[in-house]
Amino acid sequence: MKLLALEAVQNARYYQSRYRQIEEFGGTLFVLNGLGEPGYWPDERYRITGSRHIDDIIATARAWHAHERFDGVLTFSESGVLTVAAVAEALGLPGVGLDAARISRNKLLMREAQLRGGAPVPRFRLTPDVTAALAAADEFGYPIILKPTLGAASNFVFRIDGPDELRARFPQALEGMAGMSWFQMEADGLDLGPYGLLVESFLDGRELQIEALAWDDEVYLGGIVDRITVEGSTFDDDAHRAPTTLDAGELAAVHDVVTTAAHAQGLRRSVMHAEVRFHQGRPHLLEIAVRPGGGGLDYFARLSAGYCPIRAAMAVAAGTKPDVHHYRPTGVHLAGTCLIGGPGRVEEITVPPAVAGSDRVFFLKITAKPGDVIRRPPDGNNILGFLCTSGSTFDEAIRTAYEFAGQIDVRLTAPTRA
Repeated sequence: MKLLALEAVQNARYYQSRYRQIEEFGGTLFVLNGLGEPGYWPDERYRITGSRHIDDIIATARAWHAHERFDGVLTFSESGVLTVAAVAEALGLPGVGLDAARISRNKLLMREAQLRGGAPVPRFRLTPDVTAALAAADEFGYPIILKPTLGAASNFVFRIDGPDELRARFPQALEGMAGMSWFQMEADGLDLGPYGLLVESFLDGRELQIEALAWDDEVYLGGIVDRITVEGSTFDDDAHRAPTTLDAGELAAVHDVVTTAAHAQGLRRSVMHAEVRFHQGRPHLLEIAVRPGGGGLDYFARLSAGYCPIRAAMAVAAGTKPDVHHYRPTGVHLAGTCLIGGPGRVEEITVPPAVAGSDRVFFLKITAKPGDVIRRPPDGNNILGFLCTSGSTFDEAIRTAYEFAGQIDVRLTAPTRA
């Protein structure tokens, strides 16, 4: 199976580990970056367009495809979803289509589609200025959520508890959205949909992160983890547990709403990362992205539910149905945490060998490197990496995760603001 991975703008080396998984699972991976660094992937299977414009990326992909005859194209990046859809369409390869990709990338279009399709969602409104945001908040009632239409990784997503806070946060989110890396890494020349800030009503219950698959009329929930973060005014996906604690009735209700929302977004053959939150006892949609989830969620799904999002992404890209079943937990207890520090410039991150080599660690990824600037809310939402552990019980697994995280030495200089 020959697959082409795409990014309009290379996101450092963040996706290399997943690219290697594709090859470990039997695929032959070629990588095309619109803008990228030399030596990122083996030379015979790597090209740089030298432009982030979609027409140039398509031209490079088309010429390469004429020689290699790729079976499919894919991305693991939220910023690459529309690029992949456009390239797949141009090359006549399987894909979700530009309309479904745009709906699944843009939070306003996603909400509108989900609402039309009958999926339970929070109340929402696109707010061009703080006056409109204040009016929406008054109508919905505090607390509310403020979020960019083209965001990712919870950057510049705020819980707002009152009008004074909204007046302060709105310009922070507006300024931050424009410079957000996930927005800056999009291809030029694509219609990304409405650009701005959404105000949404607050959903007050537990949250789930789900790796799923849409295939024709059926939706499969492959892996489900409970998000167990203690939240404040900002959002970090910093602690998870598996297997989920959903009971059978709750699981059926979640399956129904994810199915309804996926079909409303136009997704018929797609891997999906779905986020669901309960509100007043009912599951509601936060979002459905057309890519596997990040931060070790693929490992969670494989170990705790026997579902592999990476293998699924490979099969879907080539137009074949993955080997998949409905959610079936294995009974393995897992916990995961983001590695979060203060703001500043990274000088050094040291992981003790006893942590890196522990058989209780099933996923450890340091994403920050010396010289990186770590921005924390309200200036950004950068993290240092991910650490995921196993145990005979969840309590044992999470204790191990926090114990090991505390042993990782992080040295930062004083906070820096651009």
